[in-house]
Amino acid sequence: MTAVVGPLVFDPYDYGFHEDPYPVYRRLREEAPLYHNPDLGFWALSRHPDVVGAFRDSVRLSSANGVSLDPAAWGRHAHRTMSFLAMDDPRHLRMRRLVFKGFTPKRVAQMEDRIRELTLSYLEPALSGAVGFDWIDEVAGKLPMDVISELMGVPVVDRGEIRRLADLVVHREDGVLDIPMAAVEASIELLGYYTEMVAERRRAPREDLTSALLDAEIDGDRLTDAEVIGFLFLMVVAGNETTTKLLGNALYWGARYPGQYAKVVADSGLVSDWVEETLRYDTSSQMIARTATEDLAYHGGVVPAGAKVLLLIGSANRDPAVFEDGDSFRIDRADRSGLVSFGAGVHFCLGAHLARVEATVALTEFASRVRSYDVLESGIARVHSSNVRGFAHLPITVETR
Repeated sequence: MTAVVGPLVFDPYDYGFHEDPYPVYRRLREEAPLYHNPDLGFWALSRHPDVVGAFRDSVRLSSANGVSLDPAAWGRHAHRTMSFLAMDDPRHLRMRRLVFKGFTPKRVAQMEDRIRELTLSYLEPALSGAVGFDWIDEVAGKLPMDVISELMGVPVVDRGEIRRLADLVVHREDGVLDIPMAAVEASIELLGYYTEMVAERRRAPREDLTSALLDAEIDGDRLTDAEVIGFLFLMVVAGNETTTKLLGNALYWGARYPGQYAKVVADSGLVSDWVEETLRYDTSSQMIARTATEDLAYHGGVVPAGAKVLLLIGSANRDPAVFEDGDSFRIDRADRSGLVSFGAGVHFCLGAHLARVEATVALTEFASRVRSYDVLESGIARVHSSNVRGFAHLPITVETR
């Protein structure tokens, strides 16, 4: 008797879908590598070669209208909150080069010891207080925003409120098909805060990223205050949320596959592989949008000029044509060179190195103290988002070393 398979429907706003999107991705790759949802008005690419090719084709697949399906975040105004993520060259290249003058690998590397201090300030009390705790509440939900605030120069006294506003910016309630008012209000407050901070750094520069961005210069060209503010806001939305979810996803799958976690406990050098496999197996950034600038042919179909196109990162990362047994979580796998979690081409994520450093430091400190752990399934809560996958709550019980 053959099992009955329902119609293939891919809806990023279906929050139940995010419990396990991968069976749907599998069907998309096999049955509809060019998928069209006329009700929501988008097309989607799910196979690895198509997603990578689309990332690299920044002329015919434009970022200028934004990278999210949310109607309020779509259009020529998108760059105001998503900075150069929502720009095409040459605007994108100009701003990226200037931002890179301040947001350098050296600056990130210098943060590693401080990232460890911040990690331990949350992890050690959590481990000493009880046999269990909520990994998101106590560690993963705090660390990335504090690292970003530390880089920017946000005073410690303000960081709790900045974290609260950042959470509101990305939160979506079930069934909401656009940016809710609470997120709009939180965005306005954050933009106002960074506006005041930028003005203050103009008056009195410090040794922080905000001052470095204001000082960045190439052949007399400098970032405007609005451009600096937009980049700071982008770090809150793109850097904080995705790294928090990366840390949550890593612990979730480490618990689901205790044999894999045991390898990390035995060899701390495998922590970076744990990070990379989590990025591949269940990345926090599941999809990103583009706009077709001309008619585009894929798999016997045509995406019309002006259409929204979703690049399904989560699907590409498990494509069996690139990753052997892609639906298996294996920390020590060798075939991860095709990873697309941070994009490709001119829009490759500028914060990839920071995210990797944060995750590696935090998970190294966890594994050095925890022999084994379990996730309390009954207490799990996933985030509501059309493009970010991860946990709002992830309670665990631990056995320390």
